[in-house]
Amino acid sequence: MLLLLLLRRKVVWLVLLVLLALPLLPQLVMRLGTWGDRYSDPGTTPTRSVAIVFGAGLHPDGTPSAFLQQRLDLAVALFEEHRVRALLVTGDNATSSHDEPAAMSAYLVQHGVPAKDVVVDDAGFSTYDSCYRAKAVFGVKDAVLVSQGYHLPRAVFTCRRLGIDAVGLGGSELSAHTGKTVRFSVREVLSSVKASWQLLTKPKPHFLGPHEPGLDSAIVAGRP
Repeated sequence: MLLLLLLRRKVVWLVLLVLLALPLLPQLVMRLGTWGDRYSDPGTTPTRSVAIVFGAGLHPDGTPSAFLQQRLDLAVALFEEHRVRALLVTGDNATSSHDEPAAMSAYLVQHGVPAKDVVVDDAGFSTYDSCYRAKAVFGVKDAVLVSQGYHLPRAVFTCRRLGIDAVGLGGSELSAHTGKTVRFSVREVLSSVKASWQLLTKPKPHFLGPHEPGLDSAIVAGRP
């Protein structure tokens, strides 16, 4: 009787451990699936036609947050080192007071990237939407995805499953924002579960629309 009780307890604990581990599985798969294709140095990042820069919030005055500024600085470095020929900035433009793509474009131009080489996607409401629209609307075939390291496994994995030959370039942790970095990293667990479901069901993004040729022109005009 005692042995049976102990066995039952072990089974219960085993079931609980499995249930706790299941949400971690998608992120593990994404990390392993993109291993070796995530970089931290623009100078060693493989060459691609386009850099896709994901939004990461704005300050109340409309300027890029610290996380977004880090991403934009990496994108500038990629462009200056001729690793990409054009930049696609994608983010949330849900309200007139919160226009991530416009702020991102302005920052890049202020830091030396010609305006003709920056293309705006103002309907990138999520990583999935941004990747889907990059392929379906802007015709992106290959890209460097610019974000922070905690976000890259999901971003690279998602873009690849949607048909883009993608590698990632990620910023390091921001020492002045350790709390936010930890919070965002933990949030990636649930975001990875959601992304897995999206990649299985392939829903259309919030906004799709016809092909936009701006990126084609930017790539042609950009430096080799």
